[in-house]
Amino acid sequence: MTLQHLRLAAPAIAISVVVAVLLGRIAWRWPRAGAVVLGAAGLLYSVPALPLLIVIPVLLGIPLRSGLTLVVALAVYGTALLAGTAAEAFRSVDPRVREAAEAMGYSRTGLLLRVDLPLALPVLLSGIRVISVSTVSLVTIGALVGIPSLGNLLTDGFQRGIQAEIVTGVVATMALAVLLDLVLVGLGIVLTPWNRRPSRRRARVGVPGPSAVPDVVPGVAR
Repeated sequence: MTLQHLRLAAPAIAISVVVAVLLGRIAWRWPRAGAVVLGAAGLLYSVPALPLLIVIPVLLGIPLRSGLTLVVALAVYGTALLAGTAAEAFRSVDPRVREAAEAMGYSRTGLLLRVDLPLALPVLLSGIRVISVSTVSLVTIGALVGIPSLGNLLTDGFQRGIQAEIVTGVVATMALAVLLDLVLVGLGIVLTPWNRRPSRRRARVGVPGPSAVPDVVPGVAR
């Protein structure tokens, strides 16, 4: 049941990240269009979960009790929640670094993959951590329409009045959310080594630490 829960949450989170990064890029590059996009994302996030679960099968022609229905709904919520953070992540990139990369002849794709995304990653990861916890929690709603997950422990426990089953479902869901969050924290440490704090000894003796800007532009002195 835990694996089934994770199988529903993981693709929804992945889709949310990809779509939100694209929308955030649009919002950063074209502010007027971005205002509309982010406004629409905010409206989508305000839609209650159960009505969305009912509308999606009608729009896409898929069964209500299909796991795909829940994945799409969760991806919508995750995208709506992450899009604003993605836009802020791109805004946090130092324009001077981009200018240096452009002067070296980087293409738009090169700027995105080797400059913007690496530098935006710390802010972006903070948003991904939020949607991962939110998505893992929202997967339980699928049990209300017959989609198997850890939410079945909650619905079955309520229907049969078994408190232990309810507590087990809550604890298991929380544990999975915390585990996924820890994985993302570790991933952030590995992917953004330039964000690590200098040692206390180095700070105490006044030796400057490594630059806060990663070496994403080869040939540019730190």
